[in-house]
Amino acid sequence: MIEVRPGGRRRIDRVLGPGYLDGVTTKPLSEVRALRDEAAQEETDLSYLRRLLHARIDIVRAEQIRRAENGPFSVVEQLTAILSRNAVGPAMGSGRYQTMEPSRAEARRRHVEALVSDVDLSDVTSRSDAELIEAAAGYAEEEASVSSRRREVQGVVDLLNEEIARRYREGRASVDDLLAQACETEAESPAPRAPSDDER
Repeated sequence: MIEVRPGGRRRIDRVLGPGYLDGVTTKPLSEVRALRDEAAQEETDLSYLRRLLHARIDIVRAEQIRRAENGPFSVVEQLTAILSRNAVGPAMGSGRYQTMEPSRAEARRRHVEALVSDVDLSDVTSRSDAELIEAAAGYAEEEASVSSRRREVQGVVDLLNEEIARRYREGRASVDDLLAQACETEAESPAPRAPSDDER
């Protein structure tokens, strides 16, 4: 389950903390954007975790259906289709397009694998019906928790985007300001290092 700990140090604890949006209407635009970007990154990570869970659920269900229907195709033969439905990368969800890449991807994978530690999904054909039912239930419960937190984070992102849009509508921010900030950020970034002779 995805728990939020008040005062915790994780990003989700900050984003869903009670004071995250305090004073947002008076903060400098750069700070509002920073809050929005942090929340958007958490949304991306939760979406990634959700897709990992969907893939595991689909694998278990495919094996359950194969057994029930005595199907001719093994889960291995269906993996390409299953994984393509849950492909990792920018994702659509709730009418949203995510351009960020997930962070802490390996930790998310380990989290999913630890959910049902006594069921090895690397070979679902060797698992008993009871083990598959247990795995499916565990993944479904976690997916519901992740989806719930994701919707909460999306609400925070939406509020911050609305605040940014309001400032543009009211003339308190301009596209010129945005371009100037982007140029400053680029200027502060270290110049790319030329490859050494050994690296060429």
